[in-house]
This record gives sequence, structure tokens and C-alpha cells, in this order.
Amino acid sequence: MNIRLTQIISLLLILSSCKSLQRTASRSNANASHTASKKSGSRFLNDVSIRPGEKNSNYNYTSSAQSSSKSVNSNSSSFNLEKADWLQIKYAIMTDMPVEQLNNLTLLKQMDHWMGTRYCLGGNDEDCIDCSAFTQTLLRSVYGVDVPRTAKEQFTFATRINDTDLHEGDLVFFKTGRSITHVGMYVGNYKFIHAATSTGVAITDLNDAYWGKKYAGAGRVIH
Repeated sequence: MNIRLTQIISLLLILSSCKSLQRTASRSNANASHTASKKSGSRFLNDVSIRPGEKNSNYNYTSSAQSSSKSVNSNSSSFNLEKADWLQIKYAIMTDMPVEQLNNLTLLKQMDHWMGTRYCLGGNDEDCIDCSAFTQTLLRSVYGVDVPRTAKEQFTFATRINDTDLHEGDLVFFKTGRSITHVGMYVGNYKFIHAATSTGVAITDLNDAYWGKKYAGAGRVIH
């Protein structure tokens, strides 16, 4: 009787040990599967900077634009994002605008050409340029419109418009003293491009902490 009881206890211990091993193996397999899943699902973006005239094969411009609710306007279902020019995607990201609104490729090419050019007072070429020479150059090359040379003269030349009526190509003016001393071109979404002393040619928001306080009004020269 004692021998039989001992055999039963031994058998129960063996079965218990087997189930424990099975659970351990199951957990190990599950952890391995989860780890493999995490590794296969991980994606890293390297070298995502965008340089003029180049596309980065490691960066999916379409996916980036689609992930931004402001970069793609859901009301414009007829717009084919896959056929958008890379400059439209680039500046949609930079200005936080819907891609389909950035349809003036001539302007985008000029913006990209001048972007980052350093500022110098009186400059008017690719080595360095000042604010009014920059707007003068953009208006002439993109819209075929000639305006006077200085910011103050451009302010006098332009037709005054309300801030709520701003459109691409309009001029925005600023005062750093008693008179107009700075000018930029409106792009959209309260963004303007200009040649600034601190940044060179760059895109800035009209609500910028510095420029917002200097804002003096807008004018239109494209009719």
C-alpha cells in the first residue's frame, strides 16, 4: 500500500513538473514572438533634412503630409497628393498649410532658391540681399510686377488692404522706428517670407513675438 502511494505521489510530481515546464516554454515563446514583433514593427527615420532640389529616399513625404491634419485638406478630395511636387510637400510642412493651396510652383522655386541667403543692407544678389530688394526680386520674377526699391517706397506704392484680405503675393510691412523699415511677402496661413538681419531669407509667422509687435499693415501690388 505504501509502495503504491509512493508511486502515485511520484507520478503526480512528474505531471506537475511537466505542466510547469510547458507553461515556462509557452511564456518564453510568447515573449520571443512579442520581441520579434516589436523589432519588425520598429521604424527609424534617419537624415530627414530636406535640401533644395533633392528628395530623401529614407523619408516618406506623402506619409508625413497625410499624418498632419493641416497639411491635407479633407474637403479637397479631388486633389491627388501622390502627384504633388516635392516643393509643395516641403513648404506645406514648413508653413503648416494644405498642400493643394501651395500651387504656385514658380513662387515655390524662387523661395527655395533664395532660402537661407544672408542679409546685408543694400544687397541685391545671391551673395547677400536686403528685405526690399528681395520682395522686389520675387515680385518681378514670379508675377512680372515692378515696384520701387525701398520698403518705405513699396509701402507708398502698394494699395492698402485689411489683414483679413491677405493673399499670396501681398506685401506685409513693419516699423522698427517711426517709419516703415522692413517688408516681406505674404505666403499664406499668416506666414511671410523675408530677408531679415538675424536669419537671412526665411519664413516667419506674423504672430511672431518680435515681428508681431512691429507689424504696420499690408499692401497689394498684384491686381
